[in-house]
Amino acid sequence: MDHLLLDKTWKQLLAEEWSRPYMQELQSFLVREKASGKTIFPPDEHVFAALNLTPFEKVKVVIIGQDPYHGPDQAHGLSFSVQKGIKTPPSLNNIFKELQDDLKLSPPLHGNLQHWASQGVLLLNNVLTVESGRAASHSHQGWEEFTDQIIKLLNEKKRHLVFILWGSPAQKKAAQVDSQKHFILKSVHPSPLSSYRGFFGSKPFSKTNEYLISQGLAPISWNIP
Repeated sequence: MDHLLLDKTWKQLLAEEWSRPYMQELQSFLVREKASGKTIFPPDEHVFAALNLTPFEKVKVVIIGQDPYHGPDQAHGLSFSVQKGIKTPPSLNNIFKELQDDLKLSPPLHGNLQHWASQGVLLLNNVLTVESGRAASHSHQGWEEFTDQIIKLLNEKKRHLVFILWGSPAQKKAAQVDSQKHFILKSVHPSPLSSYRGFFGSKPFSKTNEYLISQGLAPISWNIP
């Protein structure tokens, strides 16, 4: 985890976090895990990919995930996204089904959401690392406080953001977002376990663009080339 590689503006905004006790403890935890021979995802150079691909000044939309995928070559630092050539996970498949229903876009041939990130969609996980094969293994080690601070900064320093909150963990994560300043879209999670209870038909993509346009902002091109 090399925060020196972090995008310049994010690095400035988050500068105080690196010296806080929780971050010192998190860094020590990650060093111990790697020293014991455990495989950690995503690779170091991708841990802060969401922030690097979507600089603070460009953020227009925030989609909050939980923790990175824990299978080989899946996680690359963007919530819900997988590398090209990797099988699309079930939740992402459901996101693509809703995208097709909402905007009549053909399902993409891969699950890499970098095209969204480059347009201002911050694909932020609650926890930024995970041990191979062990979902949620890095929960409650400090990442949650770090990503809480990111949400707080966005809420305070920006206006007219869209927060897309799928499932109760994401909704709890952004509970402090000011709905007078920002547009909040909530539904159940796109997981196969819950998607038929209100995710399908929620039309988050068209609603996001309608709001952005109403604020004089460019809409997101949701197609994935």
